[in-house]
Amino acid sequence: MAKREVYDEYEAASRLRVSVAAWRWAAGSGLVPAADAGERLWSRAVVEAADPEAVRAALPGPVGAGVAADRLTQALGTPLPRCRPRVTAAAVGHLVRAGLLVYLGGEAEFPDVHPDQVAVLGRRRDLPVLLDRHVPLGPDQAAVRLGVRRTEFDVLVERGYVSPVGSVEIDFKRQGGVTRVPLFSAEEVALLPVVWPSVDWRAARTVTAGRRSPLAGLGPVDPGGYRLLLAGVARIARVGRAAVVQWRRRHDDFPAPVGGTGVHPEFDRTAVLAWLLAHGKIEMPTRTPTGALLMARPGGGTRTVRLDDPLLTLAGDALGEDRLSGWSTDDDADTLAAWAGGGSGGALRRLTVPGTVVWAVPGGVRLLDRVRTAAGGLYVTLAWSAGLRGAASSRPMGGVIRHALPYSVPGQACVCRRQDCGGLVPVGWCVEHGDAAGPAVEWHPGGGLRCAVLSGGWAGRAVGERSVVR
Repeated sequence: MAKREVYDEYEAASRLRVSVAAWRWAAGSGLVPAADAGERLWSRAVVEAADPEAVRAALPGPVGAGVAADRLTQALGTPLPRCRPRVTAAAVGHLVRAGLLVYLGGEAEFPDVHPDQVAVLGRRRDLPVLLDRHVPLGPDQAAVRLGVRRTEFDVLVERGYVSPVGSVEIDFKRQGGVTRVPLFSAEEVALLPVVWPSVDWRAARTVTAGRRSPLAGLGPVDPGGYRLLLAGVARIARVGRAAVVQWRRRHDDFPAPVGGTGVHPEFDRTAVLAWLLAHGKIEMPTRTPTGALLMARPGGGTRTVRLDDPLLTLAGDALGEDRLSGWSTDDDADTLAAWAGGGSGGALRRLTVPGTVVWAVPGGVRLLDRVRTAAGGLYVTLAWSAGLRGAASSRPMGGVIRHALPYSVPGQACVCRRQDCGGLVPVGWCVEHGDAAGPAVEWHPGGGLRCAVLSGGWAGRAVGERSVVR
């Protein structure tokens, strides 16, 4: 009987006496040459030149889509980052179709894949970006990605702020049979706060169960809503209209108008977003900003607590109250309740929040609120007297600065350095004051502290402006 001259993947695997999955992995990983006799067809020379033992050893055993999805979810972080849905078995199928994983068998929608390749993908720093780019989301997952409950997301779909990009049929069997579920672009969902900055997204994300949706009053997007004027492009990119005009002149690949007039051209919103992303004018919100609090226990010991998407509101008066809100885990919230729940409040050795200086509060920090939102997240709010707030020291453990000098008449021999804001960068000892100065408890707009000697004269006066860090 004449030998075959061309082999498909099943015949090649049989010829080498290896599993079909092993041959697929060998072909997909480059262990054997790519198909040279047609689509998924190999010549006899290629098949006979392959080393069966090497092909067999390269695949320790494929894993199912469900196992791969769990491993990718773990790779995103523990606990799962805010606004990041779990990776599903269906998502693994999309990653295979995108060429990021090799199909090794099983159902096309829920394929078997190589465990080592899953581990490599999980170690990629751009994994969140890849998931947003290639994996569409169902309505429930899209709501998680946006950080709102399903009710708010349905309002956005109904009003035309986001539209499906496809659908999938799911068989719920006894629960209702086959149902067609819409799919949404994860990138488009994630960019909604960027495209529509006028919407109160924080209110939508923090609404409690049983409350009316803060988005219920949104008007529908008219048919022209998917077109943007130059001012609309500028609003999304957070620049002036003149900057967008310059981009059109300098970049030949800037999207061409799809309507409007020569003076007021209109651009396709999808094309504009793609251009802004490609040129770094806007960023995909793939990760939620995170704040870190180094709390001190009254009896001794410290613990670092994480707050996702922190909102720091600084009082405009030293007699006022600062507030810090953010998303927490149950374990961290329990720590805050225990360590800041005493009569005098807790001590905050070091507070690190994006966009502001590092703060410290010697005491009086208390847990003001702890709310389980309708979307399932735990939102906490801390508060303390603004008069106690100070810049943290450079020591690893942090702490309130214990020595400062008047910025008005510093002595010539003082080694403290003047800041642009008019304040001083204190040191632990000064030739003029020594180490006898008491704690500096008054602050000014530059973020530092004034000398305790001046605190009496300035008490009760408004020395700063309200500052909100998002």
